[in-house]
Amino acid sequence: MLYHLLYPLHELYGVFNVFRYITFRTAAAVFTALMLSLMLGPWFIRTLRRLSVGQNIREVGPNSHMVKAGTPTMGGLLILLAVLASTLLWANLTNPFVWIAIGVTTAFGLIGFSDDFIKVRKRRNLGLTSRAKFALQTLVGLATAYILMSLPDELGFAPTLTFPFLKDVAPDLGWFYLPFVALVLVGSSNAVNLTDGLDGLAIGSTLIAAATYAIFTYVAGHKLVAAYLQITPIHGVGEVTIFCGALVGASLGFLWFNSHPAEVFMGDVGSLALGGAIGIVAILCKQELVLILVGGLFVLEAGSVIIQVASFKLTGKRVFRMAPLHHHFELLGWSEPKIIVRFWILAVLCALLSLSTLKLR
Repeated sequence: MLYHLLYPLHELYGVFNVFRYITFRTAAAVFTALMLSLMLGPWFIRTLRRLSVGQNIREVGPNSHMVKAGTPTMGGLLILLAVLASTLLWANLTNPFVWIAIGVTTAFGLIGFSDDFIKVRKRRNLGLTSRAKFALQTLVGLATAYILMSLPDELGFAPTLTFPFLKDVAPDLGWFYLPFVALVLVGSSNAVNLTDGLDGLAIGSTLIAAATYAIFTYVAGHKLVAAYLQITPIHGVGEVTIFCGALVGASLGFLWFNSHPAEVFMGDVGSLALGGAIGIVAILCKQELVLILVGGLFVLEAGSVIIQVASFKLTGKRVFRMAPLHHHFELLGWSEPKIIVRFWILAVLCALLSLSTLKLR
């Protein structure tokens, strides 16, 4: 919005030419989302407490988590507000990629909101059934893939799959692109959701992933840089960098209140939306497979659940003391802050490894 209002003034006043640059508007988006989160956070938490929107703790979880019962949840609404408001203020709103990112994030947020609302309304830890949640997520994924396949050819976006380290391998998936996009979005969304079990763990890891993908989207949208690094150039996708910046700012602001001991939890409205946001950004900049590296921590958390369930069903034995993985280390005696910081360090290492794929081709 501000881009459309202020940039045209550059013809009269040269200072307004700064609004042309994605880097400037991304920095502004980070700051705006951060300030919105910090300023609205206290009021938002008080409102959740007044409405008795408290967290219900699973009885099968670690006993140490019982003290968190009643902590305000659905804080993801604050994250969504900060991300969407900041993006709408600073991005070029004629860009289709920006609207696709906003749409997917909002859609997954609505699914998470429905899940949280049922939990709060019925005072239990079970919201939507797994089948219903998966069906809704898949539907959003398929619809997103269809929209992407319908984009104009001049944007340079095609239903292809690019591989890290291999510059000349990009097979066209055709209609198989539909289930592929759905798989990426559903997988990313649920992986972040599973990681959201300790104070600040998921939001800190999301911050790292969003900052990493800000680099990927900027590079993919810059024709000269993309050519130099031999990655697929996509006209206009650079504007999604602003969306990533808004994610970084909102994550920083929410972390202020979600750090241990948390004053508020993000709930599924936050974790599903953030996972969907990271997933769609990976798809838009054609770095879907790199998501395995960027979100390496999310992959480990989701993988631990899959391994645990498969092992128990096949052998009757558990591989971990408890899944997801962070609970395993809790039961080993690690303190919650230690687990969180060490997992963040792992997330940073995964992000650095993913960035190496830009040059190693």
